[in-house]
Amino acid sequence: MKFVVSLLLAALSALAQPVVSKEEKKDGFKPLFNRRNLRQWRGDARLWRVSNGVIVGTTDDVQILHNTFLIYKTKKELADFHLKLQVRLRNGSSGVQFRSEELPDFVARGLQADMAEGDRWGSIYDEKGKRGVIVNGWKGKAENVVKPEDWNDYEIICQGENITIKVNGLVTAELKDSTRRAGILALQLHRGPGMKVYFRKMRIKRFPSAPAVPAA
Repeated sequence: MKFVVSLLLAALSALAQPVVSKEEKKDGFKPLFNRRNLRQWRGDARLWRVSNGVIVGTTDDVQILHNTFLIYKTKKELADFHLKLQVRLRNGSSGVQFRSEELPDFVARGLQADMAEGDRWGSIYDEKGKRGVIVNGWKGKAENVVKPEDWNDYEIICQGENITIKVNGLVTAELKDSTRRAGILALQLHRGPGMKVYFRKMRIKRFPSAPAVPAA
């Protein structure tokens, strides 16, 4: 009984802690996730749930045929923004899809802030595209700061054609890319052996979007 009460108190304490700090709030950041349910998201209900204010995705009990995503619901595609979150990965591969295109059956195509067990953290990957790993943010960078199976701070900053990825405060990837200047935001579960990934403290600051410069 004491153990159950302790777990309940820990969960309530976690939910009581603000996701957005006072400094971030002044800077324009807002929560991206209500920490109670997945009403703001859409995905395969067999794979995603909320536990103690954390989004949990797992394929431990379900074999998936392709990479699948939990997609953030928004009336307007996300263009220029600064996204902050914490993520913890238990084996396998995951990522945060941004400025991407939604395909049927909870599939996404486009840019991804990548992560994998012992690899790819802090990289920019072209999901379902032809460019593969566009910027390798792991070798010599994220590999030095990632905390395996623990919480890691992840940041994605998009302003015009400039994209920056940070892991635990370190800039791991920078890219100039104008292939798609706005799109969906989504969280990935990768096909293959059973895996689990956790996302929390998701907050976002949106920038006014500048018009794209036409090609010469």
